[in-house]
Amino acid sequence: MLPPALKPERHLSDAEDLARWQAWVEPFAELLGAPASAAPARLEQAGGSCLIFAPHPDDECIVGALPLRLRREAGWQITNVAVTLGSNRTRRAERWQELEAACALLGFANIRLREEGFEDLKPDTATREPALWRSQLETVVELLRERRPQLILLPHSHDGNATHIGVHRLVCEAVAAARLTTVLAETEFWSTLDTPNWMVETSVADTARLVQALSRHLGEVERNPYHLRLPAFLADSVRRGGELIAGAGTAAPDYAFATLYRLSAMRDGALAADLAARLCPAGESLQTAWLGL
Repeated sequence: MLPPALKPERHLSDAEDLARWQAWVEPFAELLGAPASAAPARLEQAGGSCLIFAPHPDDECIVGALPLRLRREAGWQITNVAVTLGSNRTRRAERWQELEAACALLGFANIRLREEGFEDLKPDTATREPALWRSQLETVVELLRERRPQLILLPHSHDGNATHIGVHRLVCEAVAAARLTTVLAETEFWSTLDTPNWMVETSVADTARLVQALSRHLGEVERNPYHLRLPAFLADSVRRGGELIAGAGTAAPDYAFATLYRLSAMRDGALAADLAARLCPAGESLQTAWLGL
């Protein structure tokens, strides 16, 4: 089957476009021999709140499995925080519009910390540009004190990209300064997590939704169609997670697609404990697992 065109078909509704992507993702799952996973019913409760600190527009899709399921299954309010809008100034307005379209498909709210996003957010910015770092840190601290999220997604400390690592440092410093009690979910993309402790399965439908949303970042996928490789990335996460989380030598879970995270509980801004290792199959509501935190 040929992949769909990189640009969305304008005459299709979002539902029709999603069906097209689902038909494209399904053969991946069939090739992997994974059984179909029925989505659990949504629980009728207010849910919690989650902030995704996305270093660049598109990260909200790549790491979005956990928040997508929490929104759908447990009514969580998910907000993407656009930390930067990329280094290409001429593309920033366009990237914001693409990001808005992607978040709308995922059902995520979307905010930016500044009109043009943060600047020069690197691991050494605090040393090179202390006033800039302090200003950007204060903005994040203010947001955390206002929102008091129960879950924060952020890149891990060695994620292989300078901006990703800078975002990790900035958010960790802000959580400490705000003395926040929350859960941090470290994510991976440019470099893998050494010790993930949660593996969150996505069904064919949810995986297709993530690919569909990622395809809305038109300028990025036109130069590099990495949205077409997302199912392979999520499939490889099952291979790694089956050993790193379930245990070396154990039978791999029969997932086709999953995303790995490292979850840690924070108390008054300080690390309290890592969460227990957990597999989160698509057929079981995440809320059940979440209540055990």
